[in-house]
Amino acid sequence: MNKYFIYLLFALFSLYIVLSFLLPIPYIPLLGEKARIIFYHVPTAWLAVIAFFISMMNSITYLIKRNIINDIKAFSSAELGFLFCILATITGSIWAKFSWGSFWNWDPRETSIIFLLLIYGAYFALRSAIDNYEQKARLASVYSVIAFVTVPFFIFVLPRIVESLHPDPIINLRGELNIDSNMMALFILSLVSFTMLFIWLYSLKIRIEKLFFENYLKINEYN
Repeated sequence: MNKYFIYLLFALFSLYIVLSFLLPIPYIPLLGEKARIIFYHVPTAWLAVIAFFISMMNSITYLIKRNIINDIKAFSSAELGFLFCILATITGSIWAKFSWGSFWNWDPRETSIIFLLLIYGAYFALRSAIDNYEQKARLASVYSVIAFVTVPFFIFVLPRIVESLHPDPIINLRGELNIDSNMMALFILSLVSFTMLFIWLYSLKIRIEKLFFENYLKINEYN
């Protein structure tokens, strides 16, 4: 990873964290200043979807080309997606405590994200249960493609077809903004900062997994 990218990431993320606490935002009933959690909850949820999508695309590419680097990219992205999904669950629970009085209410969005974590948890269980790397990559790739089919349903469809306590999206179905200009600018900065963080973590994870695969090949040569 280019060092200037890392410097820019550090500068933007630092600016974002400072502004997320200090930039004036309009008063939101029941939440007040606690509404700032939106600048952490939404980006983590969005990046979870992006990461799972990247995992699915690399899984399809692996099934077509049988290039192990695509499986490494799929696995690396799935792990980061799982991490961001956990962070989205945690920040969402904090939001729920502020808004609804308890960390967990079995709201459709809360329930759907639990199902998503279970689905991708099974993906990692599948990989860990198979020793042969090619067989593991093949089966995991098929599972990843099937698993991603559930992502749009649980994240975007289900919460909209059943009654939910969750507030309206920042950009509603009519394309209208639900936040003021200050919050929108900070929201965009949060998306850019978190996306750059994901890119950096993704590149690091791929390098680590490549080293693990090289060690796997060396061990099998000796055996």
